[in-house]
Amino acid sequence: MPRTAVPNPEQVPADSKPTLDAFTKNIGFTPNMLAIFALSPIAFNSWATLRGSLSKALDLKTRESISLAVSEVNGCNYCLAVHTFGAKHAKMSTDEIILARKGHANDPKRDAAVQFARKVIETRGKVSDADVKAVRDAGYTDANVMEIVALVAVYSLTNFFNNVFDPEKDYPAVEPAGSI
Repeated sequence: MPRTAVPNPEQVPADSKPTLDAFTKNIGFTPNMLAIFALSPIAFNSWATLRGSLSKALDLKTRESISLAVSEVNGCNYCLAVHTFGAKHAKMSTDEIILARKGHANDPKRDAAVQFARKVIETRGKVSDADVKAVRDAGYTDANVMEIVALVAVYSLTNFFNNVFDPEKDYPAVEPAGSI
């Protein structure tokens, strides 16, 4: 059950409006999660800036695969619905989406990134030397590894936000986390 009401446009703080309006224009509607998040201009605009910068990291399918793996581990059904929707727009098949939720990918290089991201979230960053070597051996640079860690963090932020505030779902539902 939602823990806070979705604000109407007049209730959104002025400092959040430009960012929220940009998302609304890009997506075509205002997702409940974004409207609620916009109640804190500091948190919302900081997240949006980081998310925007990270949209240049890696490729879209790898980013979406990481988002699905992290959201699965964190048990965020709202984010699983959002990122499943995004993965379909990235032309990922249903099998690829399920594989990503399990922390894998059918492409060997992407698989290494997704496995590493899952280990980062599961171990709270306390990965082994072998884990770092595996992602490097797949062709990722240290800068790419940093980007994977940053993606894990930004997706975890929205997972935690949605798990705390439980906004009403406004994306097509997916099977609950852990059921695949």
